[in-house]
Amino acid sequence: MELEELEGLEPVSPNGQYFSSDALSVSFLAVLESEIPIDLESQSMFLLKNVFLPISPRFSSIMVENNGKKEWKRVEVKLEDHLHIPTFPSNLSPKSYDKYIDDYLSKLSTERFPQGKPLWEVHIVNYPTSNAAGNIIFKFHHALGDGYSLMGALISSLQRADDPSLPLTFPSQQRSESKENFVTKTFSAVGNTISDFWSASLKIMKEDDLTPIKSGNDAIEFRPSTVSTMTFSLDQIKSIKNKLGMTVNDVLTGMIFFGTRLYMQEINQSSSKADCTSIMLINTRLIGDYVPIEEMMKPNGKTPWGNRFTWVHIPVPKLTQLSNALDFIWNTQKIIKKKRSSLAAYFSSRLLVILDKFGSHEASSRYIHHTVKNSSMVISNMIGPVEKMSLANHPIKGLYFLMGGIPQGFQITIVSYMGKVRLGFKMEKGLIDPQKFKSCMQNAWEMILKDSDLMRNN
Repeated sequence: MELEELEGLEPVSPNGQYFSSDALSVSFLAVLESEIPIDLESQSMFLLKNVFLPISPRFSSIMVENNGKKEWKRVEVKLEDHLHIPTFPSNLSPKSYDKYIDDYLSKLSTERFPQGKPLWEVHIVNYPTSNAAGNIIFKFHHALGDGYSLMGALISSLQRADDPSLPLTFPSQQRSESKENFVTKTFSAVGNTISDFWSASLKIMKEDDLTPIKSGNDAIEFRPSTVSTMTFSLDQIKSIKNKLGMTVNDVLTGMIFFGTRLYMQEINQSSSKADCTSIMLINTRLIGDYVPIEEMMKPNGKTPWGNRFTWVHIPVPKLTQLSNALDFIWNTQKIIKKKRSSLAAYFSSRLLVILDKFGSHEASSRYIHHTVKNSSMVISNMIGPVEKMSLANHPIKGLYFLMGGIPQGFQITIVSYMGKVRLGFKMEKGLIDPQKFKSCMQNAWEMILKDSDLMRNN
């Protein structure tokens, strides 16, 4: 690959450097499930060259180091090095191919990107699974951008299946308004910030208890994992949200925590009282809807490209002293509400900047690594289109995403698409039983539905 000599190389953002280091190499995997068998081999190079690469100059750049700082340098891209079409055994059942693609995703998530090439790959898996006629996997390094940037870039490459001339639209996002007065809110925010920042700082030293969802193994980001998904109705979630007076994310997080505690209790009764913490990733942009890629590329825009996110630590409520499923959801919402009124996430981000300034980006990376490793799970969520998408006339039946390189054996991702919410689970292989866990999650969902219906009838 011949490098182009360009002036004024663009610096890699601090977050980009933290997630591309010896301690961390984090990736983002988006899986598009095609409704029909995939026939893109003849036009894939054309699409990559004329549709994908123009989205962002970073897709044609590599990271180079200059005086201890990393920068983006434009290069000539050899597209054939970035397109992969795996070969599996022929004429197997869709259920058999489910395992092949899950193992393939597990392998992809543990592999670091090769040096000296732009940090993205496309994998076309043209075998029928239980959910799709074929799968298209986009793998991006997190240094290129966060989930919002990369999902926005991906969606900009797709079209509405019913009418390509119309734009894709997204579910409305309404934030709940606090009724507390200014003084009360201020004192509450100060108190919550001090408490949350202190507990977050301790997380680098104090590890969660070992439980049926946390093994404590080292180098867990390189261990095999199992991949599984579940789908829920967005309308039903919104109905519960309206009955309980909270947000969609509150309901989803409460359900995930409830299902996780049910699983822990079923495997080991004593683990129901164990300390268990979740890290939740948060988009820090002023608005959450995706914007045209041209707007995203404006450096001073409201929704700029890049790594604009932070995280909060959320203790998972315990099952003790809760009479029903809704008590658990309300308890979860109460915890999340306190986290929303806290500035601890901001101060945690500033701490990374200080570590970078007086140490190095490797020091910041190690801090993130220890913080994530010492928790029990990671949760990330994004919104997807209301309408069905298509890629080069291939209708996209389903959509989900995963993260690779995270030093965490249990991660849950959430994305909405066509009135459904898809949960993706990436679990340490041999530790968590995916079928039993999904059964507990389904039980949690049904209990929440039942209790919310009883509340309405009363």
